Amino acid sequence: MKHRTKQFALAVIEVIEFLTNSASAKVISHQLTKAATFVGANYRAVCRTISDDEFISKLQIALEEADETCYWLELIQAKCWVDVSNQLQGANVLKAIFVSSLKTIKSRIKNSSK
Repeated sequence: MKHRTKQFALAVIEVIEFLTNSASAKVISHQLTKAATFVGANYRAVCRTISDDEFISKLQIALEEADETCYWLELIQAKCWVDVSNQLQGANVLKAIFVSSLKTIKSRIKNSSK
């Protein structure tokens, strides 16, 4: 997953480099760069957690960043600036993985407390 989140960030950065220099594109580029790179940065933090609660908290942040990345990519797609379908699909896959992982850990915690 570390490699996957890094490749995802690099793919998004590649798209950003094709955007125009308009004021709106600059704002979206900045926000998208932050969100897409924070997915991987926060996932790395997940890998260093020492408790289930910390794991859940950090993974939820990675999920939020992936979702925010989707938002910025959707805006780019709506403006027809660049084809971002692959990056959007990648963000949605990461979100699904994170949601599944959160469900698994929460279920495990629930079952171990019984």
